[in-house]
Amino acid sequence: MDDYRRLADQLAHDIAEGRLRPGERLPPQRQFARRRGIAGSTAGRVYAELVRRGLVVGEVGRGTFVRAAETGPDARSLIERATPAPVNMELNYPVAPGQSELLAPVLAPLLRPDVLAEALLPAAADGTAPAREAVAALLATPGWRPAPERVLFTGNARQAIAATLASLVRPGGRIGIEALTYPLVKEIAARLGATLVPLPDLSAASVAAAHRRAPLAALYLQPTLHNPTSATMDEDRRARLALVVGDLGVPVVEDRIWAFLDPGAPDPLAAHAPGLTYVVDSLSKRVAPGLTAGFAVVPRGRGEAVAAAIRSGGWSAGRFALEAAVRWVADGTVARLVAAKRADAARRQRLVAQALGGFAVRAHPHGYFAWWELPAPWRADPFAAAAAGLGIAVTPGPAFVVDPKRTPDAVRLGLASAAVPDLERALGTLAALARSGPAARR
Repeated sequence: MDDYRRLADQLAHDIAEGRLRPGERLPPQRQFARRRGIAGSTAGRVYAELVRRGLVVGEVGRGTFVRAAETGPDARSLIERATPAPVNMELNYPVAPGQSELLAPVLAPLLRPDVLAEALLPAAADGTAPAREAVAALLATPGWRPAPERVLFTGNARQAIAATLASLVRPGGRIGIEALTYPLVKEIAARLGATLVPLPDLSAASVAAAHRRAPLAALYLQPTLHNPTSATMDEDRRARLALVVGDLGVPVVEDRIWAFLDPGAPDPLAAHAPGLTYVVDSLSKRVAPGLTAGFAVVPRGRGEAVAAAIRSGGWSAGRFALEAAVRWVADGTVARLVAAKRADAARRQRLVAQALGGFAVRAHPHGYFAWWELPAPWRADPFAAAAAGLGIAVTPGPAFVVDPKRTPDAVRLGLASAAVPDLERALGTLAALARSGPAARR
């Protein structure tokens, strides 16, 4: 028998006997190879064989973890409650009931040859006049309405974030940011050669202190329905933060991608610091991720710098998407979808409250995600691996952490993408898994 299969059999036996338990992390392959006196390539084949047998799950950048399996009463109980098909709670794209039927009538006129010819032309960073007017109306709040001439367009919100930060931050620059943040911002900062400076409470005092240590080139924040914690900054904190950034001259990139779900939230920071705040948003959550446009509302005099970054990055919006967006906003389709998604998110949050009552969960009644601080002795990565073994994908807390030395024992649950019955069953399974503990025998 090949050496790697023999070693895989030994580990399989340890798993079957409970010496290796669900959620337990195997040693890194190099370490395993050194302990066993084998080549690194052989260790890789051992781990691959265990994955093939369904005994472990590999998490890129995190390690290899033992999956829950069907032996032992505790695991059998969990498996019985598991969803019949995989449920991905890492993805988070809301789809309202009847969404396609609402969207289709607007697209039909765009398919006329004369209209389509115009819609398929390239779009400039400033889009079209009707698109600017439509987006200004869409983003307006009771105390703030962006000037249409300050609206620029990208393909999605990620590109709008990248373009605004690229226009503000040079290599080596420092970006103030919440201690937990949207993971892709970390990638954007790395590509820019910028340093992220985590500010635990994002208070006016913490921003001023960080800027005194070394100047901040910009702040990136999500003051309304923060991802992953669902926190919303109150009006007073926004006003005090605006005063500080005004005194320091620090520009702010304000991400409002989820803010549409909370109509009672305060006005954006841009209402308090219009000369320094870049508002980023998109249609991806309001409408659909497959046909979307990103928006950047920029301060006066900064349009060309951001437009140049959009052109340089190849991040321009598609003209077809802009034409569709104008029509969807004008005929009330977007407003109807927003209302439907607010109601859908509230329904899903009620399921979270029912299934995870008694656990430490941070969520918003109208949000599409929940931040779950796991009960001891669970750690984030083993819990995510054990959940994956039950067919449920969740995002471990470290994915959102700016400071790599901080590893919160938490997971984020994305509630938007799964069908409601699947979500309900998955939440019940996760609750049972959390109660069983990582040391539960399979």
